[in-house]
Amino acid sequence: MVPNVDSYNRKITYLRVSVTDRCNLRCIYCTPVKNLKLLDHADILSYEEILKVIRVATELGINKVRLTGGEPLHRRNFTHLVESVCLIPRIEDVSITTNGVFLKEMARPLFEAGVHRINVSLDTLNPLKYTKLTRRECFDAVGEGIQVAETGGFSPIKVNVVGIRGLNDDELLRFADFSVRKPYHIRFIEYMPIGRDLNWTTEKYVSSDEMKSKLKTFGPLLKIPPSIHDGPAERYRFESAKGEIGFISALSHHFCPSCNRIRLTADGKLRPCLFADDEVDIKSPLRNGYGHEHLKKVFQQAIARKPRRHHAEILEKREGLRPMSTIGG
Repeated sequence: MVPNVDSYNRKITYLRVSVTDRCNLRCIYCTPVKNLKLLDHADILSYEEILKVIRVATELGINKVRLTGGEPLHRRNFTHLVESVCLIPRIEDVSITTNGVFLKEMARPLFEAGVHRINVSLDTLNPLKYTKLTRRECFDAVGEGIQVAETGGFSPIKVNVVGIRGLNDDELLRFADFSVRKPYHIRFIEYMPIGRDLNWTTEKYVSSDEMKSKLKTFGPLLKIPPSIHDGPAERYRFESAKGEIGFISALSHHFCPSCNRIRLTADGKLRPCLFADDEVDIKSPLRNGYGHEHLKKVFQQAIARKPRRHHAEILEKREGLRPMSTIGG
């Protein structure tokens, strides 16, 4: 098998790295209210270990890295890691997913470290709803952070919106207007049934098709040709808009045939699929002193175990899965 091609002939070029399981928010679809077990510090990969895995991955065809959490900006000296990742040969693109709370202070140093693309999770434009969704009062800080990132040169700034019926599905047109006025890429994401003790139900699920239909009342959605940084998003824009709209349809129109990603969890597991708790341990070989070639074989093993497709169905809550906060966004 070609090193970065899985069993179904998909070329794996994208590594999502969770640098921590800790977060300063407690979003209802991500973090359990009760029985949240955080990793001990010793169980989390060090920056040196993360960099070693990424270097190994680049020799197997990985050229794109996204740094996530938990909340990545919550980890100490995160900009040092960002700068180091950006300097790794063969890495063509580095980006970050953040909740934006610390972005006002960190946007400039992150940009100077080499990251110029960023995703900010913001599921509502209503401060009261934000507090209900995140269980924290940080709405103003996120807005200020996005503005600082924009003036500081980040482009594109993608705003991730998980659509939840009865909570923010009445704000779709507000987000549409947001994309017209601001140069942001609004990305609507289907609410996914991941983890234990969370709030997912079929009644709260809103498909991308339904969101798209509602948005068409705002105006015609003009299709945008795909580009190298799209990922799974189906992209549109409104006429004369400064920004754009995207849809990520993990359940209703799953993109498994074109999935090119693998995940590294904060505790050192390679996870071939978001929706399956099949993981390959790379932390133990790292800490037991195994060499570069052995680590490459471990990474290849994870690629080989990537399933043809996920089996998360709209009518099924995946009780066995880790909470999203422990997997990485």
